[in-house]
Amino acid sequence: MQRNINCFLMRKGLSIQRRLTMKGERILDNTLMKIIDAHGIDRRDFLKYCAATAALFGLSEISFTTKLADAVESASKKPPVIWLEGQDCAGCTIAFLGISNPPVSSIILDKISLRYHETAMAAAGYQAEEAYRETMEKGGYVLIVEGSVPAADDRYCMIGGRPFRTILEESAKNASAIIAVGACATYGGIPAATPSKGIGLDKALPGRTIVNLPTCPVHPDHLAGTILYFLTTGKLPELDKIGRPVMYYRELIHDNCRRRAHFDAGEFLTDWNDPKQKNWCMLQKGCKGPMTYADCPVRRWNDGINFCIDCGAVCMGCAEPGFYAQMTPLYSVENETSKKILAMREDGNFKKKA
Repeated sequence: MQRNINCFLMRKGLSIQRRLTMKGERILDNTLMKIIDAHGIDRRDFLKYCAATAALFGLSEISFTTKLADAVESASKKPPVIWLEGQDCAGCTIAFLGISNPPVSSIILDKISLRYHETAMAAAGYQAEEAYRETMEKGGYVLIVEGSVPAADDRYCMIGGRPFRTILEESAKNASAIIAVGACATYGGIPAATPSKGIGLDKALPGRTIVNLPTCPVHPDHLAGTILYFLTTGKLPELDKIGRPVMYYRELIHDNCRRRAHFDAGEFLTDWNDPKQKNWCMLQKGCKGPMTYADCPVRRWNDGINFCIDCGAVCMGCAEPGFYAQMTPLYSVENETSKKILAMREDGNFKKKA
């Protein structure tokens, strides 16, 4: 399948190349080509990436490539970024800093001015806080938030002697876009099940439009793609009813799972040590795939190598608002979500995949 996808993308990339030549448009001008070459990116790979991303964004290939070229050309006009961390483990930061695919995203991210990030920035102490203040006062920045906000007591999360909630509220005022990354920042995540009663940005910043990018941690492609969409179109992507970009969260993991045939056949793993059951559906082990919307089975993780279910772990439902409290115990059907899934199956709500 991967070979077919690569062949498709190759044909699409060559198609763009031919059309650009036929139309005589110099979209990939010298400035952009120098940037591409400096990053060691093959021009054909660049065009292939443009083709795939254009389809995802719902733009024509030439329109997207033109917008991308314009975005890179006008790098100095791009909004700066403030990245805040609340109740988190820094997992989303680690995932994003390790991004390797698509390589073209490095072009975009190199042109973004990351003004404040407690983990990644070189400055510290007063210098770091001064950079934050200056950026916030000027406004027009993209605000990225990682980690939840304590609802029980602000003292659960203090930064520089100030409550994280206060920092979040003041930084949100002049932001041109607000992106919540990871399960904790979106809907509360694991901290929601602790004494701090962590909440996501949807509750911490009522009335504001929040782009939610759940999963634990955030998928780096989701964040890179969302930023890229904002830079090339000047607007936020289409969101579903709980604030997630439709382009990444439109399908159930269950519908694209390679174990789906075993689910339809009623073959469920009950014994981890039985070789015969190795690839059977893990519903009886607590898999939340039938109620989780995300593109993990298609996009996969670690540069497209694998994802939870394919490496023998259950889907924990980390892209849904119910994670973590409604999903635990994770490897058991004795949780609220698994009980709902079993009841739905008993009622015949899952149609066999054609």
